[in-house]
Amino acid sequence: MRGNKFCCDFRYLLILAAVAFIYIQMRLFATQSEYADRLAAAIEAENHCTSQTRLLIDQISQQQGRIVALEEQMKRQDQECRQLRALVQDLESKGIKKLIGNVQMPVAAVVVMACNRADYLEKTIKSILKYQISVASKYPLFISQDGSHPDVRKLALSYDQLTYMQHLDFEPVHTERPGELIAYYKIARHYKWALDQLFYKHNFSRVIILEDDMEIAPDFFDFFEAGATLLDRDKSIMAISSWNDNGQMQFVQDPYALYRSDFFPGLGWMLSKSTWDELSPKWPKAYPFELILKENHRGRQFIRPEVCRTYNFGEHGSSLGQFFKQYLEPIKLNDVQVDWKSMDLSYLLEDNYVKHFGDLVKKAKPIHGADAVLKAFNIDGDVRIQYRDQLGFEDIARQFGIFEEWKDGVPRAAYKGIVVFRYQTSRRVFLVGPDSLQQLGIEDT
Repeated sequence: MRGNKFCCDFRYLLILAAVAFIYIQMRLFATQSEYADRLAAAIEAENHCTSQTRLLIDQISQQQGRIVALEEQMKRQDQECRQLRALVQDLESKGIKKLIGNVQMPVAAVVVMACNRADYLEKTIKSILKYQISVASKYPLFISQDGSHPDVRKLALSYDQLTYMQHLDFEPVHTERPGELIAYYKIARHYKWALDQLFYKHNFSRVIILEDDMEIAPDFFDFFEAGATLLDRDKSIMAISSWNDNGQMQFVQDPYALYRSDFFPGLGWMLSKSTWDELSPKWPKAYPFELILKENHRGRQFIRPEVCRTYNFGEHGSSLGQFFKQYLEPIKLNDVQVDWKSMDLSYLLEDNYVKHFGDLVKKAKPIHGADAVLKAFNIDGDVRIQYRDQLGFEDIARQFGIFEEWKDGVPRAAYKGIVVFRYQTSRRVFLVGPDSLQQLGIEDT
């Protein structure tokens, strides 16, 4: 009995042990399966990660290749820029030597400000060379291009008689007032750069500034040589201009007549290095000619002719053809060869001019009341017409057809508030401001 019971207990223990073993084996199998799945997932993740890493490495390699290519391109462009700069400097050097020769003190450098109008520039160069060749040593010719328009550059470099300069300006323009043209900011930068180059790099004592849409008169260079003498003698003269805003055919006659003006005429003008030393540090960001206002010219004046020595044919440009048909197209370009060397221009010196001009105004017959144009037409000899204020001036100017515009409180072409022009004959008309006679020491009759 006891043996049978022991045998049953032993079997029971074996069964329990077998069950426990099977359970343990199943747990181990399940755990191994779970670890195998995790390991497979990890291997798959590793493979995916390896694949992504390789893809990223390939992309980095491609980017590195592009970077290397860009660096090579930048090196080539930098090398080309250095070569271009060296070419320009060489051309400038050769041009200076060729044009100036042994003449140490030219009268003035002549610079044509250009940008992207090759057809206009060609017409301007031909007009200048027509009269400049015989005086090239006195007036070295430069073309200053703003930007890199290929046709302009190619045209300028095709002439051995001139020196080419290039202004490359990549700085963005931020206008200060609504509606302003970016072009005016670019022009201002170009003017300052070009004048700094000519006055400080090439050390000229005077510079004549032209634009790429101008023709010049036969006596253009003799006129400016006479003007250079005036600049040297009289420090109250700020610049010499070849332009008269009221130089339309119906308002001019005498090619020998010169005037002083409080209004800066521009459009073909000459200034000295001493004046540029003063203007360059405060050159404006835009509208370069606004710099030459009352607070800057400080009572100094400008010499202008009655008959223009430049003609502006540029209907299309930065100013969008403003005033062209009415005021610029009818301008008379002088066609008389004036012998300026034989003329006594001392009447234009400050101490002499007040009396000279005052005598002309004093002799003119006063006109009062309405119908000023009709009355002026029916009177022989010079006449003067008084205006009370800007509106009064604009009304009278409109009747005659001259420029009505004022700037900085000064009518165009005015001297002490007086605007003078011819009216269909040799008769002069003086439009006289409210205190102009007093400034000239003339009693109002």
